[in-house]
Amino acid sequence: MTRRSRAREVVLQVLFEDDMNPGHSLTRSERFVRQRLNHDPALVEFALTLLAGVRHHRPELDRMLAERAQNWSLRRMAVTDRNVLRLGAYEILCTEMPGRVAINEAVELARRYGAGQSAHFVNGVLDRFLKETRQRHESSAQQQAGAAVGDEQEGAGSDPS
Repeated sequence: MTRRSRAREVVLQVLFEDDMNPGHSLTRSERFVRQRLNHDPALVEFALTLLAGVRHHRPELDRMLAERAQNWSLRRMAVTDRNVLRLGAYEILCTEMPGRVAINEAVELARRYGAGQSAHFVNGVLDRFLKETRQRHESSAQQQAGAAVGDEQEGAGSDPS
């Protein structure tokens, strides 16, 4: 397991705790992360950044995941699977991590901590998430490019007088 994989594992443990005990102390979570990562500054920073990002974007991530988890509501998912999906989706959307690498990391977490079919489930949902996210970005970029071309053509045909 790589050092960053270990940091993700610790983040998953805290996200699980968040789900099971929503009112728990954030200070306690940070202390847990620091201890589990042996106070390694780079790993602690990486883990706390992931944790803060997932927590901050959780409503949006949950909405997007629910749309892509066919025939599954987030409430029906196993707590571990749900939080692995949140972490993977956050890394796909909000970090420089290549999407396929984020999916592989999430699948490994699901394999290690989830039930028998968790890895397949996580892979399927995040694969769909990645494809649809890319399609939306490409579509948005094409629309912006089309609008820019339209603006240039409008400006070229106007009379400057």
